[in-house]
Parts: sequence; structure tokens; C-alpha cells
Amino acid sequence: MSRYFEEVNKLLSEQIPFVSVILVDATGSVPQDAGTKMLVTASGLHFGTVGGGKVEKKAIDEAQGLLKNDDRTVRTKFFNWSLDRDVGMTCGGMVKLFMEKHNTTTWNIVVFGAGHVANALIDVLHPLDCQILCIDPRQEWLDKLPESASLKKIQTDDMVSAVKDIPEGAFVLLMTMGHTTDKPILLEILRSRKFPYLGVIGSEAKAVRLRNDVAEAGLAAEKNKEYFCPVGLPIGTNHPREIAISISAQLLQERDRSTS
Repeated sequence: MSRYFEEVNKLLSEQIPFVSVILVDATGSVPQDAGTKMLVTASGLHFGTVGGGKVEKKAIDEAQGLLKNDDRTVRTKFFNWSLDRDVGMTCGGMVKLFMEKHNTTTWNIVVFGAGHVANALIDVLHPLDCQILCIDPRQEWLDKLPESASLKKIQTDDMVSAVKDIPEGAFVLLMTMGHTTDKPILLEILRSRKFPYLGVIGSEAKAVRLRNDVAEAGLAAEKNKEYFCPVGLPIGTNHPREIAISISAQLLQERDRSTS
């Protein structure tokens, strides 16, 4: 059993799409006992077994079909098979299988900056079904972030150069030490990339200054519609954790809007 969970954690950490298959019930003459498990990737059987032979092949085919289903709302399936009628085996038993897919719709969130609000935000986000990348030149602030399989930390003095490596479809937040360091990252993104969510932390006064920066950089005024500033929903106080909650709520709102 421990090996099964080791393999699950390995697939999760490596972000390999897979389906867990569990034999939740078995009656009559069946090739495996209830509780047996297997893991299936796009390549086929990765680990374990739920019976071998025809029942396992059918389960692998169904699991791979679930992996190929792009509908975000379809993550699980439940099967109740008669081995002679549904699988073509002569055993005469019944099996019930539960399947759940993982790592197929990765929600990537990139946070530039690891200060007080970024730390509070990542505390809220990292238990969710997402992968977070935090970039900051200050190792001592990166060290304050939680250790999590869903969080990667990058220390670099050249945050602008990291823009080109941001995954497509990522949600991006600029929360660095201030306007001086947020500005070049924002302008580089507006020149070269487009994301479903781009936010810059700050006040209404900072938003005005950013619009001037966009104009001075020779970019079209329409580019100002491609980012949020201030970020977060208009709720709560200026306490870092309340700001983090308001930003998390906006991220969820925009994520659900983009996938609806």
C-alpha cells in the first residue's frame, strides 16, 4: 500500500496526468479482492492491478478515455460491471470500480515577489488544486514560504527574464518590492505575452502611474485592459491576510469565468 501512495506522490510532483483506479467492491468469482488499486497514465498501466486480463484491459481503456476527456467538470467515473456480460469473462462475478483523474487541468499561478502579502497569499493558495511559482531576488523571503509539493521557488535578480518561461494560460501576479520592480515586468508581459489573469498589487494612484508608464513605453492604451490594478475584490481591510483572501477570491472568480 505504501508503494501505491509513493507512486501517486511521484506522479503528482512530476505533474504527469494519471487516473487512480480502485476496485471498491467485488462479489462472486473475481480475479482480485476489493481494495486493490492501480494507476494509469496516457502510456498505459503505471502501477498496480485490479485483476489482470480482460477486466484490467477494459479498466485501462476507460481510464485513458477519462484522461482524454477535456471537460473540466468530468474528473471521476464509477463502473459496475458484470464480468460475463460486460467484460466477456467466464468468472460470473461483479466488480465496482471508481476512477479519478489527476494533473489534467493544472492551474498555474505565478507570483513575482515574496513579501508579506505574497507570503499570505501563497499560504491560502498552496493547499488548492494548483501549481504555484514564486520568483523573488531575496532568498530570505523565499525561505519564509511554506514547503509544498505545489510550490516552486526561484531566486533571481533578473525577474524580467523569467517572463518568457511562464507557462501558457498561467495566472500572473506582480507583487514585488514596489513600482520600480513591478513596472519592467508588467511592460515586458504587455509587449510579449498575454495571460487570462494579470494583476499588479497597488492603489488607484499606482494604477494611474502604470497607465502613464504604458503610454510612455509606446504601447497602445488598450493594453491597460489586460491587467488588474488594484488586485483583489473590494472586501476586507489592508491586513496582509485579508488582502490575500480578497486576491484569492478574485483569482477563483476569474478562473471559473474563463472555464465556464
